[in-house]
Amino acid sequence: MNNKKNEKITIEELKKILQERDYKMTEQRREILQIFLDQPSEHHLSAEDVHMILRTNKSEIGLATVYRSLELLASLDILLKIEFGDGCSRYELNLKPNVHRHHHLICLKCRKVIEFDEDKLDELEDEIAKKSGFAITNHEVKFFGFCRECQEKYEDS
Repeated sequence: MNNKKNEKITIEELKKILQERDYKMTEQRREILQIFLDQPSEHHLSAEDVHMILRTNKSEIGLATVYRSLELLASLDILLKIEFGDGCSRYELNLKPNVHRHHHLICLKCRKVIEFDEDKLDELEDEIAKKSGFAITNHEVKFFGFCRECQEKYEDS
């Protein structure tokens, strides 16, 4: 994924995906999905983040509706649900269903999340699949540590 806005998919395409799966594009779902379309792709939004943006936009969608909508959209593979080890689920658009997803570097100090696409695990995945007979469909890698900025702050103290 790149750092530009998500220009590869439109709200109409998302509506078609919902319809193919026998769901309607409700006004609430449209508003929530539009938030993801409008955000840079490196942003991973929690339900609270989405709700705060909705409130800023003068929407009256409640937090419970946001939670239900995000869970539904994740179950339909329209959004990816990601856990970064802090007890808070975050979501992003699933622009490449059925393709290896990007991986994350997670700063333990400032909680910044940096995405990276370098995937050197394909050979290991193939080897594991052959040895175990397990049909691997995806993998996810998270590295926890300290971002450059937090390291510099620590070194300066």
